[in-house]
Amino acid sequence: MAPIRVAIVGIGKIALDQHLPAIAGDTDFVLAATVSPNHPGVDGVAHFKTLDALLASDVGVDAVALCTPPQVRYDLAAQALASGRHVFLEKPPGATLSEVAALTAQAEASGVTLFASWHSRFAAGVAPARAWLADKRIVRAAIVWREDVRVWHPGQAWIWEPGGLGVFDPGINALSIATHILPQPFFLASATLSTPANRAAPIAADLAFRDSVGAPITMDLDWRQTGPQSWDITVDTDVGTLALSKGGAVLTLPDGEQHSDDREYPGLYAHFATLVRERRSDVDTDPMRLVADAFLRGTRETVEAFDD
Repeated sequence: MAPIRVAIVGIGKIALDQHLPAIAGDTDFVLAATVSPNHPGVDGVAHFKTLDALLASDVGVDAVALCTPPQVRYDLAAQALASGRHVFLEKPPGATLSEVAALTAQAEASGVTLFASWHSRFAAGVAPARAWLADKRIVRAAIVWREDVRVWHPGQAWIWEPGGLGVFDPGINALSIATHILPQPFFLASATLSTPANRAAPIAADLAFRDSVGAPITMDLDWRQTGPQSWDITVDTDVGTLALSKGGAVLTLPDGEQHSDDREYPGLYAHFATLVRERRSDVDTDPMRLVADAFLRGTRETVEAFDD
C-alpha cells in the first residue's frame, strides 16, 4: 500500500523535535511538503509559505499535520478538510471547543479523517495503567505537573495569549492521561488560577475535581519549577497505589515497576495511519473541556510579572 503523503504546517519546536522524526521513522508516511512563513523548510522537501500555496501547487498531499499555535488552527484545518485532506491536530485541538465541534462535523460530512492528538496517552505506562485501574475502586488521585516554562517554551509569546492556555498547555497533557485511565468520569469542583500581572494566561493553577462516585482528584500545575521536573499522577485504590511518573513513561504498581522508551509521537502517527486507512476520525475533547471549565469556574489571582 502506498505511503500517506503528509505535509507539516507550522515548523516550530514541536514539529522539529517530534513530528519530523516520527514521520521519518514510519513507513506508512512520507513527508511531502512543509508550510511555514518563517522557517525555510527541510532539505529535499517542497516548501511553501502558506497552505494556500501548497494546495494550489501540483505537490501531492493526502494529509496535513497542523503544528501551528491553536489560535490560528481552525481556518487551516477547515481549508484542508474542504480540500479532501485528512487532518492531524496537535494538542490542544483548537482555541475553543466550538471550533473543534465545527471541524468534527465538517470531517464527518466530507468523509475524511480528523485526529485530535493527545501525545501523552501514548506514553509507555498509560495503556497498562488504564487496564489495571479498570476494575478498581478509586479512593483518591493526585496530579502534580510542574515544569520550567523557560526550558519548554522559550520566547513563545503566543502561549501567554488568550487561547494559548498558559500552564494548561502542559497541564492538558496530564488531563489527557487522567481522563483516559480513570474508570469514572470526573468534573471540576473548584480552581485557583494564578496569572502574572503582565500576562493573559495563568502560570500556575490549583484544581480540585471529583469523580462521579465522589472520589477526590487534586491537580497542582506550576510553570516556575527549576531543576528536576515533575510530571506525576498517583491513584490510590482499594487494593493499593498506582503511580505514573515522567509524564506517563514509568508505571509503578503495588507489585512492581515498568519502564519503556519514548514512543509517544511514533504511537500517534501509527494511530493516525490506521484512522486514515479506515476513514475514521478520533476527536476526544474531554481534556480540553476540563480546561475550559477551569477558566469558566476558577477563581483568578494576580501574581508577580513574569518575563522570559
